[in-house]
Amino acid sequence: MGIEMSRYNIVKGIRGFLKWKYFIRWFLLIISFLTVWTIWENLTVGTTYYHIENERIPRVFDGYKIAVVSDLHNAEFGKENSQIIKIIEKEKPDMIAITGDLVDSKRLDIDVAITLVQKLMKIAPCYYVTGNHEAWIGQRFSELERKLLDEKVEVLRDRVIQLEKDQQSIQIAGVDDPDFADRDCSIQSSVLLSKIKDLKLSDEYCVLLSHRPELFDTYVSEYVDMVLSGHAHGGQFRLPFVGGIIAPNQGLFPKYDAGIYTKEQTTMIVSRGIGNSVIPVRFNNRPEVEMIELNSQEH
Repeated sequence: MGIEMSRYNIVKGIRGFLKWKYFIRWFLLIISFLTVWTIWENLTVGTTYYHIENERIPRVFDGYKIAVVSDLHNAEFGKENSQIIKIIEKEKPDMIAITGDLVDSKRLDIDVAITLVQKLMKIAPCYYVTGNHEAWIGQRFSELERKLLDEKVEVLRDRVIQLEKDQQSIQIAGVDDPDFADRDCSIQSSVLLSKIKDLKLSDEYCVLLSHRPELFDTYVSEYVDMVLSGHAHGGQFRLPFVGGIIAPNQGLFPKYDAGIYTKEQTTMIVSRGIGNSVIPVRFNNRPEVEMIELNSQEH
């Protein structure tokens, strides 16, 4: 009896060891996969596509393509950002929207930003708005702005431009980041509201470049048709069925972290961005270039 019990315990122990070994093997395999996947995600840039249908879009702008580059933060993907250039060259956009934080205030390198812009301008006209990091670099921003203007970039500092095709037009507008006026978050909505009102937008379809997605209700209140934004970095770490974990000016589990949001007349598209700032690593949150195609519903 004792021998049988001893044999039983040995067999049970071996089975338990094998189960534990099996578990460890799968655990290490999963960790290895997640590590490789995260490294790959952080070293490459993807493309996200959106089709925006609206009866207010003139027929001559049907199929008009906008590439969005947001939150570069001086990042480089390939030599002189060749990954980004190849993506946008392939898509052949009609315009390129740069929606803020082209530079990073903590590791400022204006040359990286300008080198990218020089190459982008060879693909399509570029329209640029500031982000909070441009506001934080102080007097160096005038140097960045001057170099952008030298490259013939449309710097939209509280400006609106009419894009005309065959005697029909849409508006491309842009507003400075609120941090240029005041870093007090409690008044930034009113600051932005005043800026949009001062644009005196017409009744034509309007694409507004504005860095801050958390101020969505302000855009809605002014009946802006489409807003191109960034700033949230996709929530930095993204969980399935949950979304982003944290974003500037929104805190934990941000409401507007990435993707498309629609309320009343207004559609806002929030880019996950390209670079990083405070947190150097992303998880389940690949850097992206957005490609937006306008589709007219005119008959």
